[in-house]
Amino acid sequence: MRFGPVDIRHDDDVLAPRPWTIAQADWAAALPPGPMLELGCGAGHIGLAAAALTGSPLVQVDRSEAACRWAATNAAAEGLDARVEQRCGELHEVLRDDERFAVVIADPPYVESSDVRQFPEDPEDAIDGGEDGLDLVRTFLTTAARHLAPGGSIVLQLGAPDQIDAVASWLGRPGAPRLAVVERRVVADDRSLALLRATSG
Repeated sequence: MRFGPVDIRHDDDVLAPRPWTIAQADWAAALPPGPMLELGCGAGHIGLAAAALTGSPLVQVDRSEAACRWAATNAAAEGLDARVEQRCGELHEVLRDDERFAVVIADPPYVESSDVRQFPEDPEDAIDGGEDGLDLVRTFLTTAARHLAPGGSIVLQLGAPDQIDAVASWLGRPGAPRLAVVERRVVADDRSLALLRATSG
């Protein structure tokens, strides 16, 4: 499929790219440039589109071996493999403590576990976000906060806009990452994006 500036290949082992998510790539590409990190890259489409638009280096992370293979295949097919790297594994295992990124693209699973059966065509581990849909969102943001360069931004993909409210509420609690939602974009009733930046203190 054509996804913005890149062609993306995939199979049933990975979540099929959603055309609307080009909005996330475009938003990431419009931010101040620098090294980019994509968490939960799937077939690689969002990060690769942003990398193609900006010329920035990109690290893509996913725990699915199939996703990493497809992301690598797509990067190579688009001639981006010289500045795009895939790392397969858990977030805390594949990122070095000293790595910092100007832009983090976060694509966590966000479907509530009780609703996963409504999407039988999708790989379960690519969409199951736990009881409230935000288990991996919280994990992704905790990791992103640790690896965000000063002045950097996180572009987070979520479902319904009320998930943004729930994330903002969680970020205000003790022990949560020092991040704040600074802008939101609602694409549809079940599709939304949030921009987050580090807070002081």
